[in-house]
This record gives sequence, C-alpha cells and structure tokens, in this order.
Amino acid sequence: MLGVANPWTDWQWVGQHGGEITSAVVQHVELTVIAVGIGLALSLPLALLVWRWSRWETPVYGLTGLLFAIPSLALFAFLIPLTGLTRLTAEIALVSYTLLILIRNIVTGLRGVPPDVRDAAVGLGYSPLRRLAKVDLPLALPTIVAGIRVAVVTTIGLVAIAGYIGAGGGIGALIDQGQIEDFRAEVALGAVLSVLLALAFDLALVGLQRVLTPWARRGVG
Repeated sequence: MLGVANPWTDWQWVGQHGGEITSAVVQHVELTVIAVGIGLALSLPLALLVWRWSRWETPVYGLTGLLFAIPSLALFAFLIPLTGLTRLTAEIALVSYTLLILIRNIVTGLRGVPPDVRDAAVGLGYSPLRRLAKVDLPLALPTIVAGIRVAVVTTIGLVAIAGYIGAGGGIGALIDQGQIEDFRAEVALGAVLSVLLALAFDLALVGLQRVLTPWARRGVG
C-alpha cells in the first residue's frame, strides 16, 4: 500500500483504492449470502423433521450444536488441508455455523403457532402441506427471520476471519493486508466496514419482515 507518516490518520489510500475496497465488500456480501442461503436450505427440512418427529431433536441439535461449538480457527485449520485456501473452505465452515441458529428458530416458530389456528385450518379442509405453507410458516416467520438476522450477523463476522486467514477474500483480506504492511488505517477501515455491513443487513431484514408480516409489525424489534 502507500507509505505514510501516520498510518492511523492518512486516508488518501481510500480514494485511491476504491475499486479494491468495493471488491472486498462485494466478496464479503457474496460469501455471506451464499452461506446463509445454503444454511437455510439445509435447515428448513431438518427443522421440519424435528418439529414433526420430536425423537429427531436430540441427534439434530446434537450434531449442529457440535459444529457450532468448534472454534472457527480450528475448523478452518481442519478444512484447509482438505480443500485449500479457497471459497469452498470458507463456505463449508460458514454454513456449518448457521445450522443450529436457523434450525432452532424455525422449530421454535413452528411450535409457537396456536393450536386453535391449526385446528381451524384443518376444519377448512387444508391438507398438511397447504397448512404448512399457508398457516404454519407465515405465522412462524417473525421467529424465523429473527434467526436469519442472527445467522447473518454471525456469518459476516466469520467471513472476516476467513478472509483474514486467506480463505475466500472479503473485508478480512483488507484487515490481513493492513496488518502485514502495518497500515493500521486499513485495519480500522476493515473493522468499520464489517460493523456497517452487519448493521445494513440487519436493518434490511427487519424491513423485509415488516413487509412480509404486517400483522406482527408491533412486535418487531
């Protein structure tokens, strides 16, 4: 990067390296969206399994809880010899950390649907699949979105760690580069961008929840 007298306060390089910074943010967003999207796709059927047959609760929660409990650096260290310093390594780790959060919130949301509402749907002739799509999931949506918010914010932080160790890129790569070159303004910018990105995603999800669940707007927050 640039040679500067005071690496804490000289920010000229921000304008001069706007493309590099933008690329890092885009990579960060891509890694986050892919991880949470895959995590949600895997979590929904597992959550339905737990909700429908409670005997699956212990093995599903046990396995996903074990994955969640593994320190991120240890998991990356385990995966790198297998898949290298690649986006695949980052995504495998990132997805694994979303599962417990998403499954628990989906199950909690579904279990929170009032029984009389389900009975009314059955009385109207709804099939189990139609009831799930039209009644159970919509009413569980606030709790599900709350889980997605937690998963997204958690993933944004973990993407920074992945980039820091060289797997996947993103804002973490800026932080790593800043530390290598002792350019602390770049490190600070990376930290600020991570926080702002998490805040932006969280606010966007709150807004989406308000649009999708107008009946629950007073309970959002």
